[in-house]
Amino acid sequence: MDSRDVLSVGTVAQRSGFATSALRYYEAQGLIASERTGGGQRRYQRSVLRRLAFIRAASNVGLSLEEIRDELQRLPEGRTPTRADWQRITRHWRGRLDEQIAALERLRDGLDSCIGCGCLSLQRCGISNPGDWAASTKTAPGAAFLPRLLREQHPPN
Repeated sequence: MDSRDVLSVGTVAQRSGFATSALRYYEAQGLIASERTGGGQRRYQRSVLRRLAFIRAASNVGLSLEEIRDELQRLPEGRTPTRADWQRITRHWRGRLDEQIAALERLRDGLDSCIGCGCLSLQRCGISNPGDWAASTKTAPGAAFLPRLLREQHPPN
């Protein structure tokens, strides 16, 4: 293996935009792998940069770390993924993105109608919760009036 294909943790952090602590965390979660030098320093294959770009994109789409791990396990071992590999594992993202776009549009349109009325009246507000009536409906924990996708918690990157 060419020594130029092996990167230090600092180089990977700089090139990927992830903190070194995130790299260690992703490694502990089985999302990326490194080898150790005789002195115990981490060394990454250059292909880890593509995996990290995938992790960033997948988390921005809203995939959980578990979902990202499942997707990454579909990638081939021992070779850099091809365009066809990436297309195969990201095929379902379109539907997920469409759902997120629709949820954000509903949120935007709701804000426009509330702000657009000019009075900011809580009497007409679609997300007002007088007397905490939502507690008795048990519709959902958290911000129950937001679209489902916007209520989900995603761990920070």
